[in-house]
Amino acid sequence: MGFKGVCVLLGVLLLVNTSFQQQGRRKPLKKEAAPAKDAAVEQLQKQIDNIVQELNLLKEQQALQTVCLKGTKINGKCYLADPARKRYHAASEDCNNMGGALGTPASSDENERLADYIRQSIGPDEQVWLGVNDMATEGSWVDQSGLAIAYKNWDASGRAPPQPDGGASQNCAVLSGASGGKWLDENCREEKPSVCQFNIV
Repeated sequence: MGFKGVCVLLGVLLLVNTSFQQQGRRKPLKKEAAPAKDAAVEQLQKQIDNIVQELNLLKEQQALQTVCLKGTKINGKCYLADPARKRYHAASEDCNNMGGALGTPASSDENERLADYIRQSIGPDEQVWLGVNDMATEGSWVDQSGLAIAYKNWDASGRAPPQPDGGASQNCAVLSGASGGKWLDENCREEKPSVCQFNIV
């Protein structure tokens, strides 16, 4: 092999050696940059999640303010009457779609104030769907989340059979304006106005 061959071979070896050294230097840089990049991306994702959470809270507060302005505020809840006549399940679904549930008064004061609001907003003799039913077990009245209700205001005035009296055919509760805010059990397929409740956080 001549002088030129040795020079070419030496040049190739130098290039290969230089290439390996550069690759050796680049790899640690990539390893060091990757955790920093991952941490930055993670931090940005946390900030985005926080902003989305704050935006959702603001939307919820704005919706509640709108509901409270249109409806009424009673004991830490906003109630909004819906005069449109619907079956119980349709009324319940509409309340859920707005972020609430059919109204379930938890005390006599709340029930009385709700009855006054219903008389003023829908009419003095109307019946509105409440979020109370015994669909799962006859005689076990529960709220929309399936929990047993602590407060009840069934009509036992004597003008009619004591409520609830409908047996298996009447599984949904209404608040009756004509009965002074007393509750009656009705057939869930009847079409009645309703009242939605929104808890204020």
